[in-house]
Amino acid sequence: MVRVDIWSDIVCPWCYLGRRRFEKALAGFEHRDQIEVVHHSFQLDPSHPAGQTELTVDMLSRKYGMSVDEAAAMEARMEETAAGEGLEYHMAGLRIGNTADAHRLVHLAKDRGLQDAMVEALFKAHFTEQRSVFTHESLVAIAVEVGLPADEARAVLASDTYAADVSDDAATASRLGASGVPFFVIDMRYGVSGAQPTELFTQALTEAWQSADLTRN
Repeated sequence: MVRVDIWSDIVCPWCYLGRRRFEKALAGFEHRDQIEVVHHSFQLDPSHPAGQTELTVDMLSRKYGMSVDEAAAMEARMEETAAGEGLEYHMAGLRIGNTADAHRLVHLAKDRGLQDAMVEALFKAHFTEQRSVFTHESLVAIAVEVGLPADEARAVLASDTYAADVSDDAATASRLGASGVPFFVIDMRYGVSGAQPTELFTQALTEAWQSADLTRN
């Protein structure tokens, strides 16, 4: 097996795009059945107050020192880029907030063998359906849709369960030199930063597999 570790944030549009491009590379990879994918937490803004949200366009305007209209145009371009990969983004009116609770449920899903499905469901809920990924009620609903028991999801959200795992993921990313996401590490040998083209992911998978094969032999 070759392991691929992926760091991402649920509210990062490039992370969903990078995920889809990686999936396309993996689908066409000869040894795809021997690739293990593990998702890790990364918060773009861990300081964002829990329970509070704001329009993404306002955050972009403030962060990059641009007008709201310019930020809206940036969002529109992001929608077009996503559409080119078969993703449906609805950025107008999209809100952003603290994602710690969403990441904690991803860790719960990992322990139940549903991690990849949970990550996909959260991305789709946020970018395609504009459902909240910030309130406990909405997060429990999404968890149930991927097969997690509602009572178990509620219990996690009502506690600090998996909070240390979320922090550990961020610390590991920092040690590996990740300053942003998406961030991919293939077989602990090859790092791929950003939503790179599918062809680059294919190349990285091939090189990692060949190196692992040489090690095995």
